Amino acid sequence: MHPPLRPVTHHLRQPSARSFSTTTQALARPSRSALKHFHRNIPPYPYGPSLLYKQSNFGLYGGAKPQFGNKVSERNEIKTRRKWVPNIHEKRLWSVAMNRYLRVKVQARVLRTIDKVGGLDEYLMGDSPARIKELGMEGWKMRWRLMQTGWWRERVKRRRMEMGLRPEGVNMLLSDAELLGEEGVDKEEREESEEKRDKQEEEEKAQEEPEWEEVQFSDEERGRILQSDPRTGNDSPLARMHAGMQAEGERVAKPRRSILQRLMGR
Repeated sequence: MHPPLRPVTHHLRQPSARSFSTTTQALARPSRSALKHFHRNIPPYPYGPSLLYKQSNFGLYGGAKPQFGNKVSERNEIKTRRKWVPNIHEKRLWSVAMNRYLRVKVQARVLRTIDKVGGLDEYLMGDSPARIKELGMEGWKMRWRLMQTGWWRERVKRRRMEMGLRPEGVNMLLSDAELLGEEGVDKEEREESEEKRDKQEEEEKAQEEPEWEEVQFSDEERGRILQSDPRTGNDSPLARMHAGMQAEGERVAKPRRSILQRLMGR
């Protein structure tokens, strides 16, 4: 005999409770959805995400991509296709602005650059267009986080004081020009400070130069001075040169006779 069948009760089960956090679900999504989730409150990256090497959007790859080529044997020169991938490491780098370690995937060449410039914060806050392009999506996100800290505000304030601008009212963390390297300096205020500096230099030069009194001469006195001056008198080289030029002009202006007139004695 067959055992008795159990009653069907699956329609009576309670549905599983949905988790409150959506971070885990966002991490499990494709790279495009994950980028949109992580960069939802960040200004758009000017160069956009990498479409060919998508994992470079989640680390400091320095613009590196896989390289393709051939492996050639030394004996019979047979070529075999191969690929070179970037040298990527997962490191814990110290951030002075955030006062904590940041775990990030970083290329070996970028590590040497970080040591050269003086730390992770200095690397992320580089203002050259090549550095902005090298950061990538992950570096752009880390750069934006640094710009929200008090360390960055103090740095901008110090820069403005060195350039002679007003340190108060520094609220430039949301400007795209600053993200691309302007570092919180207003162009109009910079131009005004340069104009003030130029005016001060002109005033200092005017004070250093001696003031000469203007003397009015009549026409007779001016002619007498020119005649007595050896540089402009009648016997001066300038006067002789002027007279020679006049004579040469009269000789050239005199009409020349033709060959037929010379033969006929006219």
